[in-house]
Amino acid sequence: MKNSTPEDPSANRSAMTMDAIKRYILAHELQTGDPLPTEAELCADLGVSRSSVREAIRKLDALDIVHSRRGSGSFVGAMSLDPLVETLILRSALDAGDGYKSLAEVVDIRKALDLGIGVDLVRAIRGTRNPQLRRCVANMRERAEKGESYYEQDISFHLGLLNYLNNRILSQLTSAMWLIHRTVGPTLRQAERE
Repeated sequence: MKNSTPEDPSANRSAMTMDAIKRYILAHELQTGDPLPTEAELCADLGVSRSSVREAIRKLDALDIVHSRRGSGSFVGAMSLDPLVETLILRSALDAGDGYKSLAEVVDIRKALDLGIGVDLVRAIRGTRNPQLRRCVANMRERAEKGESYYEQDISFHLGLLNYLNNRILSQLTSAMWLIHRTVGPTLRQAERE
């Protein structure tokens, strides 16, 4: 006989309410900063209790899908990748014994993204001139020759390239991967020295 655990009904209600709020945002084509209905209106529209709405809003706020302002209500959030970045940084930090494996996985993701966009990027950039990207490359070379890090210049270079593709989510994901790399890399070097 399978070992099963009873489902937590409140967790299930919270998840269903979160899904209903996300569907509401989509159905009403709300954008970042747009106000959501009041708690009472959401309760009536969704047919759920106030505690379910509050719990769902709290969780959606943590995911940056919703932003709550005490006394002002709830609004559609920025929907950034910040929660993903924070989770991956913590996960890498917890993998202290195998931090290099975590960092290698982040580098693999970055590599897959870079290779995946290669053809489209070459097509988009062909025949253009971009002095800002050339300055980034020169600055990276100069810093590398001095043995200095150049994370900021490197991310500027990659984001400058991605501007040619006009893909906001890809730019956010690339920024997230660079932030994780920049945060975890020095931690690993410090742990190596100790």
